[in-house]
Amino acid sequence: MIAMHINRKIDHIVYAVPDLTRACDHVESELGIRPQFGGHHKTKGTMNALLNLGNACYLELLAVDESNTDITGPRWMGIDLISEPRITRWSLKSNDLETDQTHIQQFNPALGQISGGKRLTPTGDSLQWHMILPLAHPEIDIIPFMTDWAGSSVHPTDKLINECLLTEMTFTHPEAQRLQIVFDNLAIESTVHKGDKVGISIEIARGDRRITLS
Repeated sequence: MIAMHINRKIDHIVYAVPDLTRACDHVESELGIRPQFGGHHKTKGTMNALLNLGNACYLELLAVDESNTDITGPRWMGIDLISEPRITRWSLKSNDLETDQTHIQQFNPALGQISGGKRLTPTGDSLQWHMILPLAHPEIDIIPFMTDWAGSSVHPTDKLINECLLTEMTFTHPEAQRLQIVFDNLAIESTVHKGDKVGISIEIARGDRRITLS
């Protein structure tokens, strides 16, 4: 089961996919509920669909927006590096981006740029956020980026059907001990397991149905 500090709630998990429609089809076939189209990130060259995971947390299925010819890459979240669907990033909620930035940059000085953004949802609501931006590389990064929705009147989960639950999340990394220090500094009460490859794996439940994504 997930073990997270009470002040370190998961905001969303990024599932980067080569084909958004096919990925939504797969999730729907396994769980019986279809991720809802979210919108286009015009300055990032991506588009997404969202699945409510409960507790104001969501799965973001992220794909290249082929209609956006202004952005050629490298796009964010490792999306240009995948050849098959992968959990590539995850985000924590934050109300203190500057403090989180300090901890993250101690691990990697290239991480930690704070930026704001906004977009309209299909229903016309305006989402506004500030975040510690994730990098375009590597393909998978288990160091979380942070999202602050304080300036937004809505959260992406507010109008999503809430029938699913994130039941498990695991992390692996060849340098597990080094990464565990970062987790501890960020008050993330999860264990980084030693493994040959960097990986994030999650389990989602809907009633007696389960799906594992990694």
